[in-house]
Amino acid sequence: MKKLVAKGATSLALLSLSALPVLAQDAEAAPAVSPEVAYIFNTLLFLIGGFLVMWMAAGFAMLEAGLVRSKNVSMQCLKNISLYSIAGLMFWITGYNLMYTGVDGGFMGSFGPYSFDAVGGDALDTGYSTASDWFFQMVFVATAASIVSGTVAERIKLWPFLIFVVVLTGFIYPIAGSWQWGAGWLSEMGFSDFAGSTLVHSVGGWAALTGAIILGARKGKYGADGAVHPMPGSSMPLATLGTFILWLGWFGFNGASQLAMGSIGDVSDISRIFANTNLAAAAGVVAAIVLTQVMYKKVDVTMALNGALAGLVSITAEPLAPSVWQTVFIGAVGGAIVVFTVPLLDKLKIDDVVGAIPVHLIAGIWGTLIVPLSNDGASWGIQITGIVAYGVFTVLASAIVWFILKAAMGIRVSDEEEALGLDKVEVGVEAYPEFGTGSQRM
Repeated sequence: MKKLVAKGATSLALLSLSALPVLAQDAEAAPAVSPEVAYIFNTLLFLIGGFLVMWMAAGFAMLEAGLVRSKNVSMQCLKNISLYSIAGLMFWITGYNLMYTGVDGGFMGSFGPYSFDAVGGDALDTGYSTASDWFFQMVFVATAASIVSGTVAERIKLWPFLIFVVVLTGFIYPIAGSWQWGAGWLSEMGFSDFAGSTLVHSVGGWAALTGAIILGARKGKYGADGAVHPMPGSSMPLATLGTFILWLGWFGFNGASQLAMGSIGDVSDISRIFANTNLAAAAGVVAAIVLTQVMYKKVDVTMALNGALAGLVSITAEPLAPSVWQTVFIGAVGGAIVVFTVPLLDKLKIDDVVGAIPVHLIAGIWGTLIVPLSNDGASWGIQITGIVAYGVFTVLASAIVWFILKAAMGIRVSDEEEALGLDKVEVGVEAYPEFGTGSQRM
């Protein structure tokens, strides 16, 4: 037995030594793997990244459930599982083709359902399974819709919201996405947004901002004298859990956006993206807690949670190129954006229940704008052009849909229904029935 162990240890050592020259080579000089092996690893990257981003749906659900009041928790859970499902169907029915098929430097692709190719033949030439690519791109769509859900919480009707999600995930987001990731006009111009600081997060943020303005603030949030009345969330543990789930999912969000794992160079880049993503989030948290301590003499846990998310959004536009110090700077500014933007929105009487506008819209703009700091191939002017284009398009398209819904069926519950809570009025299942008026413990 000892001989077998010794022989095995010797063989393992020799194998390690024989591998050293390959590991020491530059990525370009490393032996190329076969197309079949590259196909497997690239597909695996899409699948792993995809299910990590899908898990972010749970993160959004828990974050929102924790930051709304207890009488609206079930509603947020229902909205999040519904919007994820709608996003999946709409991205198959028309979204993927609108975003990727036949864009050719233009403004949108083609209409129609997407069909998955069989393995082998032409499908092998793509370098990955087309179904895995569809799945990875689809989960990003649901992220954009989740951003809207949190902002307009506690006063929006269920069905108008879900109809808006149909339009957002089936048309608005795919058309906007085609401009960059579908090789559309912004891509041809040289716009840079690696994993979607603007394309995903700012698009969701612009749609959320438009909805919040048209919908109006929750009753009692702002006093006639300009006072802001806090409406604490139901569960900070849930909100914290949601934040950590989102943080975990972001490694798939950014890392798998490398779009290839068939070489040493790709794997090295993915590793660097993971490290930068984590550092930016950490810097966002530290910036938020330090600033709230200095400004308010107490640390606000919701600011810390959103500081992490803002750091993540900020680094998403370019998670590979920045140095460590640049990454920390980008993430820290994201955390600071949350601390300063939340009170600004309150002064403007824009009621954003979960802080999604500072996190996804403003930090998304910041992350996209700062790309040329670390990426020499990016242009400040082109980055600004892309930011403005996405903002104008999303606001106009979202406003049209919101106003049509408002005129056709109304988008806001009555004052009485809002006071009762949407769990009773819209869902019929209370998240915490033991705390309800007149209820009894069994």
